[in-house]
Amino acid sequence: MSPDACVRTRSENPSPKLTPQVPSLCAMERALPTQQKDAEATGELNGLFDAMMRKPGGRPGQAPPAETPAESIPQQTSSSSSCSVTESWREDRTRSVEDNEMSLPSLATAYTSILRGLGEDPQRQGLLKTPRRAATAMQFFTKGYQEKIIDVMNDAIFDEDHDEMVIVKDIDMFSMCEHHLVPIFGRVHIGYLPDKRVLGLSKLARIVEIYSRRLQVQERLTKQIAVAITEALKPAGVGVVIEATHMCMVMRGVQKMNSKTVTSTMLGVFREDPKTRDEFLTLIRG
Repeated sequence: MSPDACVRTRSENPSPKLTPQVPSLCAMERALPTQQKDAEATGELNGLFDAMMRKPGGRPGQAPPAETPAESIPQQTSSSSSCSVTESWREDRTRSVEDNEMSLPSLATAYTSILRGLGEDPQRQGLLKTPRRAATAMQFFTKGYQEKIIDVMNDAIFDEDHDEMVIVKDIDMFSMCEHHLVPIFGRVHIGYLPDKRVLGLSKLARIVEIYSRRLQVQERLTKQIAVAITEALKPAGVGVVIEATHMCMVMRGVQKMNSKTVTSTMLGVFREDPKTRDEFLTLIRG
């Protein structure tokens, strides 16, 4: 075959052009359930107060995949929303006096195991009654689980034509760090701007007592106090400031003897109006 024929043959039969393979929309949609499972496996969480709800996979507005029926997807019902911090003041009793009596022996046994694990002899004279004493003390430290805020507030909310700031400051607070089970102690300052309804002053201290006598972190404790007052009174605004010493920072870890942690929650006009907030902060420092 002549060279000209070879050239002519190649020009008449060009080699096929390679084009990049772009996945089709159908293929991408088929991959979405897998992406959703991967997202769930990584433990993505959706928001501060919805930490128990998984973030939905796929694109915004997309219907659930076929193998995940819509009815099986957790929906936020009135019962589940009551578990959030904004509704926990209504239904928050998780332990009764009867529960204490039933659990005391098992708690005492657990403390006996702790003593042995520390290298001590639970049978020596000074430790014979320690497990039961420690179990009883821990139940007292966490007695806030036995009470409901709504029981405290129901008979102490009064209609009054008063719309000026109410402040109760320097409320003693004792709690337990939920990370190390060692004490947190300090002072709580509460202020609110009534909207024709006021709360008995001693009840503010009771609210602090109920929420602090639990396993806590200071940030959550501050928020719970403010939200409970807001939900019960519907005031124009609420401010809560806590100054506390954490023994997990004093007795262990960094061992900073003079460190204090200050947290605040401002709701309503206390958050929106700088003058109201400044008045509250000035008064609690005075």
